[in-house]
Order: sequence, then structure tokens, then C-alpha cells
Amino acid sequence: MKLHGYWRSSASYRIRIILNLKEISWEYASVALNRGEHREAGFRALNPAALVPLLECEGRRLAQSTAIAEFLEERHPTPALLPADPFDRARVRELQGVIGCDVHPLQNLRVLETLRRELGQDDAGVEAWCRRWIAEGFAAFEARAAEWSADGRFSVGSGFTLADAWLVPQVYNAQRFGVDLAPYPTIRSINAHCTALEPVAAAHPARQPDAPAD
Repeated sequence: MKLHGYWRSSASYRIRIILNLKEISWEYASVALNRGEHREAGFRALNPAALVPLLECEGRRLAQSTAIAEFLEERHPTPALLPADPFDRARVRELQGVIGCDVHPLQNLRVLETLRRELGQDDAGVEAWCRRWIAEGFAAFEARAAEWSADGRFSVGSGFTLADAWLVPQVYNAQRFGVDLAPYPTIRSINAHCTALEPVAAAHPARQPDAPAD
């Protein structure tokens, strides 16, 4: 498998976590979002949406992190990242939606570029925008995870799920934008436990080959 991604892309980060946890052999192809490589004709030919991640497998291509994650879960079911119980599976997907639908799109690179270039926001304004929407999403996630986590180590139940693969990269983003995490003790506990797992730690942006040396 080949994963087209960017070191700081949180959606790419999710898929790196899943590939590592499932011990799938994969090749990394960097797409430098900061240099606009995702908008070039070569990459658009692979993914017309001009977004990462993009997964190539057996001559076919898949985009959108949720679709890629579901494909990997079905194709490589061990370890399972969706619970067996239908209610718990729905809970995992609800938490994925909180991050993937309610938070992440509002602080995606193209949105932040629009805030700067078309709406005249400076860095302080952009960061305030990001903090606002991350905080709102984290409040919802915190309430659900406090109820659904078995012991504060994972978001739903007592095992790593796709909800955690979505949460960890968003916490990384929250820290980048200076979000105060004190109001979210369950999120902080889950993140501390999950990021200590080597497959998750190996997916961290700083450990990717296209990350800046400094």
C-alpha cells in the first residue's frame, strides 16, 4: 500500500495510526501542502478533490480518511478498531463525526487560507477561529467520552477504536493552536494513554520523513 499524505495533516495522521496498529506494510508518498503540491495536475489526476490522505492499493485509489479507515477495518479486521456491539460501534462513529465533521473541516488548510487571503484575518484571528471550533467540539467529545470510556484510557469501552484514531490528531492540532485542554480531563487522559502506544507514537507528525528537521 502507498499512503499519500503530509506530515502535519491530521487526516493523514489518522490513517498512519490505523496502518501501524494493524501492522500493515505501507509506503509513504509526501504531498507538500505548504508548497501547493496537492493542487498540481499530477496529484489531481490521482485525487480530483486535491486532498490528503490518498491510499493506493492493488492499482486502485481511495480518498477521504473515513472511507479509507472503513476499508482497512474490513480488509484487515485484526485488531478490530470497531467494537462488536452495535451501540458501541455507533458511539465510535458518533465521536468520529464530532471530530471529522464538526471540528476538522473548520480548521482545514484551505479554510485557513481563505480566512487569511479573502477575509483579511491575521495569524491571531485565524488561531482564535481554530480555538473556538476545537473547544466547541471538544466539549461535546469530552461529555460523551466521560460517559462511554471504561477507564479513561480509550474513548469508547476498554480498547483502541477509530474514535481514538480521530481524537489523537485533533489534540495535536489543539496544542498547535493554543487550546486550553484543562476543561477536558477525559480527553487528556485518553490522549496521554494512546500517544504512549508505539504504533500511535510512530505516526506522530514529527516522526514522518517529510517533517522539518527542526
